[in-house]
Amino acid sequence: MRRLSERRVTAGEAAKFAREVLMLPTVSEKAAQSASDAVLALFHGKAIGASLDAANDTAWGLLNAVTEWTDHRRRARSPSNRLDSAWFGVGASIKQRALDAAIQPVA
Repeated sequence: MRRLSERRVTAGEAAKFAREVLMLPTVSEKAAQSASDAVLALFHGKAIGASLDAANDTAWGLLNAVTEWTDHRRRARSPSNRLDSAWFGVGASIKQRALDAAIQPVA
């Protein structure tokens, strides 16, 4: 995780990352764009802790933006559905894809 916090991420890299991680086969283009925009807003300062040196414009901050969106801001029918998705469902898959994509360049 320390390596992720040391790796700087440009706005273009962040946008590409968000699109790749959030574009699922069952998601429409419009929904993927909306999700990507939300994650990028979190990455660019709206997320909890986004202004910390370890998160500000880093791969760690980008991973945390995806996690915050998935766990706390993604639309869900109920809190229990949100939790189930975050731990075992689509949310868990999104977070795993984000982790895999984030650590690839620093591994």
